[in-house]
Amino acid sequence: MLMSNPDPSSPAHRQYSGPMLDGPDRAASRAMLHAVGFRREDFGKSQVGIASTWSMVTPCNMHIDKLALEAVKGVDAAGGKGIPFGTITISDGISMGTEGMKYSLVSREVIADSIETVAGCEGMDGIIAIGGCDKNMPGCVMALARLNRPGIFVYGGTIKPGCHQGKDVDIVSVFEAIGRHSGGQISDAELDDITEVAIPGPGSCGGMYTANTMASAIEALGMSLPNSSAQAAVSDEKLMDCFDSGAAVMEMIRQGIRPRDIMTRKAFENAITVITALGGSTNAVLHLIAMAHEAGVALTIDDFTRIGRRTPVLADLKPSGQHVMLRLVEIGGTLPLMRMLLDAGLLHGDCLTVTGKTMAENLAKVSPNYPEGQTVIRGFDNPVKKEGHLVILYGNLAPEGAVAKISGKEGERFTGKARCFDSEEIAMKAILGGQIMGGDVVVIRYEGPKGGPGMREMLGPTGAIMGRGLGKEVALITDGRFSGGSHGFVVGHITPEAATGGPIALLRDGDEITIDATGQTIAVRLSETELAERKAAWRAPEPKYTRGVLAKFAKLASSASLGAITDGNL
Repeated sequence: MLMSNPDPSSPAHRQYSGPMLDGPDRAASRAMLHAVGFRREDFGKSQVGIASTWSMVTPCNMHIDKLALEAVKGVDAAGGKGIPFGTITISDGISMGTEGMKYSLVSREVIADSIETVAGCEGMDGIIAIGGCDKNMPGCVMALARLNRPGIFVYGGTIKPGCHQGKDVDIVSVFEAIGRHSGGQISDAELDDITEVAIPGPGSCGGMYTANTMASAIEALGMSLPNSSAQAAVSDEKLMDCFDSGAAVMEMIRQGIRPRDIMTRKAFENAITVITALGGSTNAVLHLIAMAHEAGVALTIDDFTRIGRRTPVLADLKPSGQHVMLRLVEIGGTLPLMRMLLDAGLLHGDCLTVTGKTMAENLAKVSPNYPEGQTVIRGFDNPVKKEGHLVILYGNLAPEGAVAKISGKEGERFTGKARCFDSEEIAMKAILGGQIMGGDVVVIRYEGPKGGPGMREMLGPTGAIMGRGLGKEVALITDGRFSGGSHGFVVGHITPEAATGGPIALLRDGDEITIDATGQTIAVRLSETELAERKAAWRAPEPKYTRGVLAKFAKLASSASLGAITDGNL
């Protein structure tokens, strides 16, 4: 490790801002910055951009403007100059099940591109990126990896749960209530009651859904300060996390520590291990592969299988379990779990982190024990599942792979008859209309990265299936993806996708499909000859969008098995 140099005005610490601001010929640049509050002495300091995903379009991000200001204070107190700037967010929870949801995964790319654009254009020496909703997190880290300037990700924090009839509720409770309502199990008034209390304030969705999954993964990757992933959005701890990140990024600048020094293959293995132990979202597969691509690390879907075989699921968290993320926060957060995994030889302790210390050094004083009597994290002797829940499937329906989330509660094998739908909306009407019966395999296709375009999440259909009490009787497969809140016998990311002529496009109602989580296969009972004949008769659909950001994404996006990245062929 390099020795610390306390002088933030050193040319080495102003590698990017120096050429932008120094000398008589750069007076015009300095003049512009005087207008936004710079003083003469600020021009000699390391310039740190604070990328804020603040927005009032979603509760996940409604507080991030305040967090960004705390990060600015932390940078300034450590001798740098903090410069806040904005990037976008969208709300999965609001747009779910609509045409608007097609922009969700696209926003990951827009966020990464915009942070790269601002930091690159303005000559920033370091970056702190603060995210709340699902795509903010991978988008921010992808940008940090591309820029490869000292940088830290700060998670906006988890929401506090709502309460309905004495039980914790959240956004997934509402989606499942919609299913129960359609089945006549609850009244209009009770649906309205759940809707009103499920989201009580700021913060990301409350279970081990995609936001909390990715925050935990990024902390395990080494790109956030310890326990950043396990703090309430509205808390003194989260404000301090932001302030401390300002000091930490300044120390990274002084020591010359960059994201790609941290984001190594072993670090990504740590991330996969932690999100497996937590029972995290299937979206982690898509996003970690995309993040690894930007860091120049070769990561594949098969790495999740390899690591899953040795890593048990220890967390009893929603959606498959009973607890919300705040209950993990209350008993000590992710750090004791990571110490447990380290002591068991399941984490690489020598990986560098944004603290300037290794993972093992960060965890050296952390107890591997949670409070007695807690039921959120189990021991290795009593896991929720002995092996990982993220199961990669192959077969004649997914020759390039698919991703299943198998908690064990829904069983390990399912055989049923295909019910084919060429969009989420059509499938949703059939489910809510009582047209899906036990033994059906709901097939939702033309929802992949290119076909959607945008690879929508199927939380509406899975929530409706669970709400109608069909979770153990019906399977759902798609070339789209799932919300971290989805559970049941579900398989997504089927590749090749339907829009490119993948086998899922060739299915017909009544075809027999078998999903075998133990054998890691997904297959339709058709001969190669029959599949070939159907493929010969198949015709590619016309593009749904021919202009704008969705058209760009459809043209550029790679297969889901490669992370649905947009710069893979550049």
